[in-house]
Amino acid sequence: MPELPEVEVVRRGLEPRTVGRTITALEVLDLRIIRRQRGGEDRLRAALVGSTLSAVVRRGKFLWWRLADADGAEAGEALMGHLGMSGQLRVSTADAAVAAPAAPSEGPASDPLRHRRLSLHLDDGARVDLIDQRLFGGLWTSPLVEAADGALLPEDATHIARDLLDSAIDLPGVARALRARRSAIKSLLLNQEIVSGIGNIYADEALWAARTRFDTPGIALSQRRALSILRAARDVMERALEMGGTSFDALYVNVDGRSGYFARSLHAYGKDGDPCDRCGTLVVRVRFMNRSSFFCPACQRRR
Repeated sequence: MPELPEVEVVRRGLEPRTVGRTITALEVLDLRIIRRQRGGEDRLRAALVGSTLSAVVRRGKFLWWRLADADGAEAGEALMGHLGMSGQLRVSTADAAVAAPAAPSEGPASDPLRHRRLSLHLDDGARVDLIDQRLFGGLWTSPLVEAADGALLPEDATHIARDLLDSAIDLPGVARALRARRSAIKSLLLNQEIVSGIGNIYADEALWAARTRFDTPGIALSQRRALSILRAARDVMERALEMGGTSFDALYVNVDGRSGYFARSLHAYGKDGDPCDRCGTLVVRVRFMNRSSFFCPACQRRR
């Protein structure tokens, strides 16, 4: 599943290509992609066609466009998108079709024709395609409301906490929230209501960088160690963002169909059987929370 850096790469790609543009037509090729839409396709079409995309915003793994009317007045509604496991938002210009991913990858690529589920046609002739092989993602509208933290968010995203790239995040407060729980630190990092945007890849990388074992209870952490884990997670995501995100297969690409290259810089995730980059001990893979966790048994000892 795309995590914060990958979704932010997509957001940055969409911003110059879509903000200020008006939606002239909506194509829904598979109704499953709008299953979260209240009122179905007719309601979505009525909300979008003729509306202007006034901003593209992200919190954690969620992405949305703010909508404005023909006069530029905010509509008080957002077009939300979630990429799920395999969703891609790809932009084609008026004179160019959507290309297949240019970078080689290890996994099966989504077919831009077969797996195109929905398209937004814009007034400059461009087209935004939602391509989703596994159909866990989707697009839908949600009213904008003021969240408990004071931010203006889509109603369906008000439960999502601030992420580590948000300048308004209270990092010491998040650290205290981690320390107040008995759950394993990795499960806490994956809890989007505590801190958003972190998934399996960056949780493993942050814990490796902070020399902390994945199953350490939150209550066993000092404030200093909890902060070091959060700062490590922020650092690794910032570095991933600079490299276009992490692509293990062609299910994640940016809006131009290109893969990210941060997978080459990973220290823990996917490295089972390889020597730890810090101490040389072989990295281990174990099952945790129905997913794989990767760690160095020497650097990340049980406390």
